[in-house]
Amino acid sequence: MTGRLALFPARDTALPALPARFAGIILAFAPLFVHRSWRHAQLLLIGAILVPGRRTVTNVLRITGHTRDRHFVNIHRVLNRAAWCPRTGSRILLEMLISAFAPRGPVILALDDTIERRRGKRIAAKGIYRDPVRSSDSHFVKASGLRWMSLMLLAPIPWAGRIWALPFLTALVLSERACRERSRQHKPLLDVGRQLALQARRWLRGPRPRADR
Repeated sequence: MTGRLALFPARDTALPALPARFAGIILAFAPLFVHRSWRHAQLLLIGAILVPGRRTVTNVLRITGHTRDRHFVNIHRVLNRAAWCPRTGSRILLEMLISAFAPRGPVILALDDTIERRRGKRIAAKGIYRDPVRSSDSHFVKASGLRWMSLMLLAPIPWAGRIWALPFLTALVLSERACRERSRQHKPLLDVGRQLALQARRWLRGPRPRADR
């Protein structure tokens, strides 16, 4: 098909061919993975774009037509066992965002934290936090889950007519209880945000990787 590029082998017929410009963006992350893991990572990337609602692995398999795949566990292993570097992926993403939305600068970054509501004995890093959505000045509501800190590029989006916050680097903020159990010093939220900002500054000052490989 003219102007389109199939990322998957021919037997993966459940997935549509992507426009070449979309495929080029996805292929920029290929160097992060070995061949087998990259095939599964592509499935997760495309499924995350297509799936409505929650972006879980199960929903990704459903939307891409792989619910009956006997080796579905390999898709989960991309996130919990496969050897790849999310930090390098974040740097590639930052370069692509700057190239697309702020090529002439200035590069303005913002920090924000969010709570992912999770329960379960096996989620060791979870904590009890103030729920910012349900709480008010006079009413305090607790939430159990994981706290994440995200670093975002603030960029004007032409078709939206406003500035969007585009996240490219996210870190888990361990709760005080989780740090005690691991004999680690607890890092306050602002310290984690400072580390993320310093990492981005080093990337922007150093030699920039090519995102069009």
